Amino acid sequence: MAEVPLMSPYQMGKFQLSHRVVLAPLTRQRSYGNIPQPHAVLYYSQRSTKGGFLISEGTCISNSAMGYSETPGIWTKEQVEGWKPIVDTVHEKGGIFFCQLWHVGRVSNYGFQPNGQSPISSTDKVVPLECRSSGFAPDECSPPRKLRVDELPLVINDFRIAARNAIEAGFDGVEVHGAHGYLIDQFMKDQVNDRDDEYGGSLENRCRFALEVVEAVANEIGADRVGVRLSPFADYMGSGDSDPEALGLYMATSLNKYGILYCHMVEPRMVNAYGGGDETPYSLLPMRKAFKGTFIAAGGYNREQGNKAIADNHADLIAYGRWFLANPDLPKRFELNAPLNKYNRETFYAPDPVVGYTDYPFLESTA
Repeated sequence: MAEVPLMSPYQMGKFQLSHRVVLAPLTRQRSYGNIPQPHAVLYYSQRSTKGGFLISEGTCISNSAMGYSETPGIWTKEQVEGWKPIVDTVHEKGGIFFCQLWHVGRVSNYGFQPNGQSPISSTDKVVPLECRSSGFAPDECSPPRKLRVDELPLVINDFRIAARNAIEAGFDGVEVHGAHGYLIDQFMKDQVNDRDDEYGGSLENRCRFALEVVEAVANEIGADRVGVRLSPFADYMGSGDSDPEALGLYMATSLNKYGILYCHMVEPRMVNAYGGGDETPYSLLPMRKAFKGTFIAAGGYNREQGNKAIADNHADLIAYGRWFLANPDLPKRFELNAPLNKYNRETFYAPDPVVGYTDYPFLESTA
């Protein structure tokens, strides 16, 4: 069998990976009452391999971080306890598991917020109506409240405590969610950030909050357990930037100061909610070259494109979302170049604990 680049081993810091196929962070909305559920044990176990790297679904860091129903958190003892058996089963399979730390910022409404308060953000501008009709934002986004400078350390501390809780739950590390129009992205992107203080205006100022979160998390659990996800080119939730390449390059370079484990970036072609694969003059290559740690690329990759990206040294690892969702044994299928199950969008976010979640067949059962 010809060598399959995606199946080659890789040393990611202290973690020895047996292949380059990463489970991307995927919101599945099946954590009833915002507590990780027993059915997630099977879901993550199915997608675990010895030496495989998994990133959890977005996991809210506090009671103000919520914006979607039935998404998990990691700020209470009960949530930490709920994650433990899920993490344990991944480890039993020999997998490496990171928890994605999430704050949605303005992508929320009064109903999700403690005491019915306003969602918090870098701005008081509401999420544009067209974003909400796409199905990626709550049906109704309430006007957010612009965070004061003196409040930012409190939010940064929420990230820090959530990282500590993730380690207590058994996770090997955390990924800071700085992508897709959520709170950290709302600070970085000039289409959203309209501040006139030290967290607004210049590129350096807009990225300050993101880097302070990374620094706090790295100081709490160790930089060798920290990754960051970024989508400089995307305009999810009305969060676009006038110079995405400069933004991506600045962040990739700045992250080197903290010595974190990896940078996870979404491809420029994923410019709309469902990633139409549009032609784009942009590339992640400048960011890949600038960042000194492990570089993970994500966004609409198939097997051939993933193999080429690894072979051409455009990325160290490739994160797969929809295909991994529908093919729990995706690494094996890629190794054998076997056919893939088709995914069903209708059940991506359905609350059913089985349908569209743990019922996608393995290769053996389809043979």
